[in-house]
Amino acid sequence: MRRVSMATRDELLMALAARYRGSGRADKTRILDEFASVTGYHRKHAMRLLRAGPPGQAPAARPERRVYNAALREALSVLWEASDRICGKRLKAMIPTLLPAMERHGHLDLVPEIRAALLAISAATIDRALAPQRERAGAGTRRRRSPSALRRLIPVRTFSDWNDPPPGFIEVDLVAHSGPVASGAFIQTLVLTDIATGWTECAPLLFREQTLLVGVLCEVRARMPFPLLGFDSDNDSVFINETMRDYCLAEGIVFTRCRPYRKNDQAHVEQKNGAIVRRIVGYRRFEGMAAARKLAALYARTRLFVNAFQPSFKLAEKERDGARVRKRYHAPATPCDRLLADPRISEEVRRRVEAERADLDPVRLLAEIRSGQHALVAITEGTLALPVDTPAAPIPVADFLAGLRTAWQMGEVRPTAQPTLKPKRGRRRPDPLVAATDDLRSWFEADPTQTGSQLLLRLQASNPDHYPDALLRTVQRRLRIWRREVASQLVLGMPSQLPAAALSGTYA
Repeated sequence: MRRVSMATRDELLMALAARYRGSGRADKTRILDEFASVTGYHRKHAMRLLRAGPPGQAPAARPERRVYNAALREALSVLWEASDRICGKRLKAMIPTLLPAMERHGHLDLVPEIRAALLAISAATIDRALAPQRERAGAGTRRRRSPSALRRLIPVRTFSDWNDPPPGFIEVDLVAHSGPVASGAFIQTLVLTDIATGWTECAPLLFREQTLLVGVLCEVRARMPFPLLGFDSDNDSVFINETMRDYCLAEGIVFTRCRPYRKNDQAHVEQKNGAIVRRIVGYRRFEGMAAARKLAALYARTRLFVNAFQPSFKLAEKERDGARVRKRYHAPATPCDRLLADPRISEEVRRRVEAERADLDPVRLLAEIRSGQHALVAITEGTLALPVDTPAAPIPVADFLAGLRTAWQMGEVRPTAQPTLKPKRGRRRPDPLVAATDDLRSWFEADPTQTGSQLLLRLQASNPDHYPDALLRTVQRRLRIWRREVASQLVLGMPSQLPAAALSGTYA
């Protein structure tokens, strides 16, 4: 809102415009402040009015600011080419050395004005002056698309957006084999899971690199029984990049991604990370070509065993009633069975899959998987006796089959499983109740309903200044052991099976 009339504004502008244009920086700031305060104009608008002058008066022409003419630009272009087309910042530092050297050898003869201007030119002006030459020569700065801009070009697909796609639309993820320390170079497993059938393929990735990822993906596609139609990944930069996007465009593959920090959008592949990858290879650290080769050989047998013989559940529908969620699943089926039952696959694919499955021996596959797991663990633990390129010695199928009858007695049989925890060590400090154990035991047997606090109070009354309140937890643990002994004798009708150390109360 204006604070003065239009006529007063014009008069004020006529009085201040000429003085504003002829003043210095400090006076201009003061005049502008007063003019904006009186008229209520925004400072930028007031600045434009003061520069232009009163209405009807032609604005004063701004002096020509360009001081570098065509001759100087041509000389600068010659210096740029002689420097092998380096950037403006480096060329600015190079001109004081390059220009005299070219003059000494007769390559350049400049008038004093142009020579002085070249020595005084700034790096930013060099870049602006050479912009047409850079663009024409193809030496301009390549502006890479930022990950966020590229991510916006890739459509988002949530868990509920699949709508029963045909076989060929997959979810993909990486599983890191870094062990307890996620530093340095380690192998990762590329996992691909088909949405319609649950068909899962795994392949080792020696290091995170988009070109290597495309090469591994081509190898995996060659052994898949159906063509790859869709590729859905998380927001990892190894997937979201121009190389992967261009590959999918060239191959006619629909490229989508999940929402950031929403792992349920990729529930199909996330469950395979634990049910297949971690179950087969465990949580050890794998690195180097030798481990990558063993992983590749192991996955070659695993894919056949899992896809042809291991049934899995598939969600049919999910209903939410407030906080309660009801889920209904289809009957368990193998990925191979789901693929054969899908009417959208061709007869050629169906015949090829049926023929391949008919030749598979599940016991032999499992024996080869166990051999591969032994070899993989031997590499990581440094106990491999043979060269790493030597294939693992297969376990005789007859011996392996005979061992299946009693394998349950050995507990965990997968070599790659987590090692069993060491038994808890016994007491490492002197027992503070060793002199009072017999008294506590007799008091407990006389009245088993006593609590640990009551027993400790009785002990403190009979032995002042010897048993502090901090021993209450120890007395309670001792009391729990004795009650367990009584329960095993009276309720179960049999003698206690606890170790003698526990019955005597030497465990804290």
